[in-house]
Order: sequence, then structure tokens, then C-alpha cells
Amino acid sequence: MIFVTTGTQAPFNRLVKVMDALAAELGGEEVIVQASGVNFETKNIKLVGFIHPLEYSRIINEARLIISHAGMGSIVSALTKGKPIIVIPRKAELGEHRDNHQVDSARKMEALGYVPVAYDEVQLKSKIIKMLLQDEVPEEASIGEYASSTLVNSIRGFMLSS
Repeated sequence: MIFVTTGTQAPFNRLVKVMDALAAELGGEEVIVQASGVNFETKNIKLVGFIHPLEYSRIINEARLIISHAGMGSIVSALTKGKPIIVIPRKAELGEHRDNHQVDSARKMEALGYVPVAYDEVQLKSKIIKMLLQDEVPEEASIGEYASSTLVNSIRGFMLSS
């Protein structure tokens, strides 16, 4: 099962449309899309609005691939569970968000090696197919549930030096 999460703040119709079209090509793979404000009919995906946090966690656990907007909560949820994720940021110039902070966040997470990012629909399709053909999650695609002692000590040192 592929789980697509768009967040709950605003519609992300570009992602919903591409996933609805792509789902028809995936040989029966179930595609669950969490999205709000969708104002068109979908044919090939299971579209849901708000998902309770416990249900959200269960779906992520069961998914073999996560497709997400560049919301940090969604990214961290996938990475802490060691799930493969592809990020597609919302773009301000397409009216998907008020600014391009999602593009900036996605670029940074990609540069750090945490997530592959698709900046358009063609890249997304290519990355999904590649990811589905992999048998295991790359090691860098997971993070601990809690902050590392290195991070905690760095923050502590910064706070004490101020």
C-alpha cells in the first residue's frame, strides 16, 4: 500500500491528481490519499480527509511507501518508522502555499540525504517506480525517535554559552 499525505491546511490538488492517474498504472497497488479540500472526483485512489493520529500511525506502519508534501510532521513520522518516503513540496507560484518554505525545507532535507524529493510530476512518477522496485529501505532513510545525545549536548552547550 502507498500512503499519500498532503496535510490538512490547504488542498494539494496537483499531488492528488497525479497519484490518481498513477494508481491506475500500479497493477492494483492500493493507494490511500489523505487530503482535504479536493473538489473533483477521483477514480483510482482511496481519498480520505482528516485521519485520527492513531489511525495515521497505523497506516504509516502498514505502508510500503509514503508520498508526502514537505511538512515536517509527515517527514519525521515516516523517518522515525524507517519507511521509504518521497517528498513533493507545495509551490507558492502554483497557489499551493503562501510562500516557498516547503521547497526550501525539501531542498535542505534532500541535501542532508534524508529524503528523495520530486519537484514535479514527472520526477515523482520516476521516483515512485524506482522506490517500489527496491527491496529494502536505505539506512539513511530512518532517524531515531528521540534526539541523539550529540544533538542534546550541542543544544546544551549553545544554551550554556549564551
